[in-house]
Amino acid sequence: MKLPHRFTALFLIVLFLLSACGDVIPTVPTETGVPQTATPGSELTPIELESGFGVRGSWFELYFTNPASPLSPQGTGGLDGPLVEAIDAARLSIDVAAYSISLNSVRNALLRAHDRGVTVRMVMESGNMDRSDPQILIEAGVPIIGDNRNGLMHDKFIVLDRSEVWLGSMNFTDSGTYDDNNNLMRIQSSKMAENYTREFEEMFLDDYFGEDTVPETPHPTLTIDETRVDTFFSPDDGVLNALATLLTGAEESIYFLAFSFTSNDLGEIVRQKAEAGLTISGVMDDEQIRSNQGTEFDPFRQAGLDVLIDGIDGQMHHKVFVVDEKIVVLGSYNFSQAAEERNDENLLIVYNEKIAEQFVQEFQRVYAQAHD
Repeated sequence: MKLPHRFTALFLIVLFLLSACGDVIPTVPTETGVPQTATPGSELTPIELESGFGVRGSWFELYFTNPASPLSPQGTGGLDGPLVEAIDAARLSIDVAAYSISLNSVRNALLRAHDRGVTVRMVMESGNMDRSDPQILIEAGVPIIGDNRNGLMHDKFIVLDRSEVWLGSMNFTDSGTYDDNNNLMRIQSSKMAENYTREFEEMFLDDYFGEDTVPETPHPTLTIDETRVDTFFSPDDGVLNALATLLTGAEESIYFLAFSFTSNDLGEIVRQKAEAGLTISGVMDDEQIRSNQGTEFDPFRQAGLDVLIDGIDGQMHHKVFVVDEKIVVLGSYNFSQAAEERNDENLLIVYNEKIAEQFVQEFQRVYAQAHD
């Protein structure tokens, strides 16, 4: 009678050993304590897009537009697809800070959310509020607050259910999504969402825009799944000083994609790093080079730097530094005095080599289309 029990015990032990040694994907706690499947080796998973590029990590999704796609002129298959899916999945709240909005897909997703009882709130650059999409949203009962300031409400971010943030250089417009070089990042972090909610409510509730804002970011430095992320809002958080410190500390290379680069301070640091022997390479927007007074393009070229002019019909709209292929700067913040002193802007510094690698690949795509 004892034999069956012995076999049962042996069977259970074997099962335990097999499960411990087998190809079992572990789970890791997220910031909120909810288990999440960990990708083996923390490798990134490609996200298939018909008109764009995307990858997924344990706590983020990262997207880049592709103006060269045959589908871009049709305005389909782009970054608005996953963004709309996320908006459609929201159940409690959606806060939108939009310099401009003309994507019908995003507008309609916001209308659907409003109709199903989600709290939808928006702030915008006042000069863009008279366009058709904001007016349709207002007529449907979505509250939109304009900045009514000389500076720009230049942010482009969306906070969903106070648990994730979508941000980057991409305006929520047809041209921003399909004609221009842009980036868009989804960060699933309640603490990051708290940072952006605080900034949003300063504008929406307190009518604090531009120079009125105060430095009240709850979590200016976060560690998300072993990645350090620094959050800055302009003009209150001293973004220029942070960027100057970061670039000054570069040891091997600086790559940049700059829609507008007129900051003498940052330009001088880049030239000094080139003189020190670092690899410096950049691409700047053609229209901004021709129209901006004080552009750093000419001083860069006069100093012999490898800085090119973008080669697409749309805008090279990134605002990106990649330092030592390990650290990435992204957001709405152009490298200009207006971004530092007058506009409402946001910027992240992300310390992650795998994310940096994706931005280097984007840099290479943009650089391959650029010219002298």
